[in-house]
Amino acid sequence: MSYRVLHYINQFFAQIGGEEMAHVPPELREGFVGPGMALHTAWNGEAEIVKTVVCGDSYFAEHEKEAKAQILEWVKAEKPDLFIAGPAFNAGRYGYACANICQAVQEELGIPVLTGMYEENPGADLRTRVLMVSTANSAAGMRKAAPVMAKLALKLMRGEALGASCEDGYMNNGVRVNFFEKERGAKRAVDMLVNKLNGKPFTTEYPMPSFDRVPPNKAIQDLSKATIALCTSGGIVPKGNPDHIESSSASHYGEYHIAEIDHLTSDKYETAHGGYDPVYANQDPNRVLPVDVMREFEKAGKIGKLHDFFYTTVGNGTAVASAKGFAADYAKKLVAAGVDAVIMTST
Repeated sequence: MSYRVLHYINQFFAQIGGEEMAHVPPELREGFVGPGMALHTAWNGEAEIVKTVVCGDSYFAEHEKEAKAQILEWVKAEKPDLFIAGPAFNAGRYGYACANICQAVQEELGIPVLTGMYEENPGADLRTRVLMVSTANSAAGMRKAAPVMAKLALKLMRGEALGASCEDGYMNNGVRVNFFEKERGAKRAVDMLVNKLNGKPFTTEYPMPSFDRVPPNKAIQDLSKATIALCTSGGIVPKGNPDHIESSSASHYGEYHIAEIDHLTSDKYETAHGGYDPVYANQDPNRVLPVDVMREFEKAGKIGKLHDFFYTTVGNGTAVASAKGFAADYAKKLVAAGVDAVIMTST
C-alpha cells in the first residue's frame, strides 16, 4: 500500500491562467495536477497524490482565513500521510500561501508537511516552522527540485530521521545537532585554506552573509544640462494598475510615459503598494513620485530635463533577486536614452 499525499498548487501550475486568474477560490481535484506528475514519477509507486488543492494566489492573500478553513477541512477529511505544497520558486504570493497553509496543516492537524521555494521568497521567512526545500528562482528549476522534494517527502512519511540541511536539500532551519566529524577542526581549516589559496572549490563551515557593495558613480558636474529619471518602489501606477503589478512580492515593473505631464493627479494615478497606508499617496501621487517638483526644477533650469518615462514597482516583500533583475532591465533603457542620473524614491 502506497503513502497518500495531498498536494497544494496555485492557478498557474494548475493551468487555469496567470495573474488574470489569480482570484480563483480553492478547489479540490482528483489525483495529481501539473507539477504533481514529477513527484508521482519520482515516488515510483511508493506514494501517490490522491487529491490536489488548487487556489489562486490573490484569493489566498485576500481571503486567507476562508482559504485556510476550506483547505484544512479537505485535508482533515482525506487524512493523508503528507501534505506537500509547491514548489513556489520565487513567486512571492505563491510562496507565502505554500508556507502558511503548510504551517496550518502541521500545527492544527498534526500531519507532516513539506514545501519548496527560492531562499529569497517571502514565504521562506517561515523556514524555522515549516520544512522547505531550497529551489531555483524560476520554474525552470522544476527538474532539479522535484526529485529532492520527493526523496525528502518519503523520509517524512517513513518516519526516518532527517540528515543535515546540506545533505537532504532543505533550507537551514536554525536547528543545530551535535555530531562527530571524521577529521578534526584544525585539519579541516587548513584544507579549506589550501584549497582557497590554490583556487580550488571548498565549502566553509560558517558561511558569512553577503552584502552588495555598489560603488557610486562620479558626481554630475552640471545638473542644468543633465537628464534625470524618476524611478520608484512605491508602486505609483496609472489609475487601475493596467499592468497588474502585485501589491506584494512584485513579479514585474511598469514603464509609463510622462512627457506631457506637469504633475500627477489623483484621478489618473494611484499606488498599487500593499505595504503602507495608500491614502496620502492616492490623494497626491507626487508625494511618492515627485513629478511636480522635478518639473519646477526643469523650468527653473536647475536640471536639464526630466526623462519622458518613469519606472515603478512594489518593494513590499519583493525578493532582492527580482528587484535587481528589474533594475538591470530598465537601466539598459535609461542608458540608451542618455539619462544622466536616477532619483529612486521609496515609501
